[in-house]
Amino acid sequence: DVQLQASGGGLVEAGGSLRLSCTASGFAFDDYAIGWIRQAPGKDHQGVSCMSSREGSTYFDESVKGRFNISSDKVKNTLYLEMSNLKPEDTAVYYCGARPFGVTVVSRSTSAYKYWGQGTQVTVSS
Repeated sequence: DVQLQASGGGLVEAGGSLRLSCTASGFAFDDYAIGWIRQAPGKDHQGVSCMSSREGSTYFDESVKGRFNISSDKVKNTLYLEMSNLKPEDTAVYYCGARPFGVTVVSRSTSAYKYWGQGTQVTVSS
């Protein structure tokens, strides 16, 4: 079974940094599009960033470009989201997601993710 578990969230001041981790099992990273999604209070899910090693593509939402970076460790089957220069508007529950191939699809719609992990809360204070 495919399982995803996000961790690393917390409370940070504006301008600070956090690194989120998503531990995955049940699939090989090379065969999947994997990414991060967030949901702020009262708002819809928003795609933050996604990647596909096999397809050689990485996407970032405009709101996080230059501040966030996505990476993966295939040996550990772990996906990371390095977040820097955090802003209060980054406050949300962050989820990791996966889908067999189709990184372009998930970059356009979070509903395209087939598997979701439990979220981790990120709170940025002003």
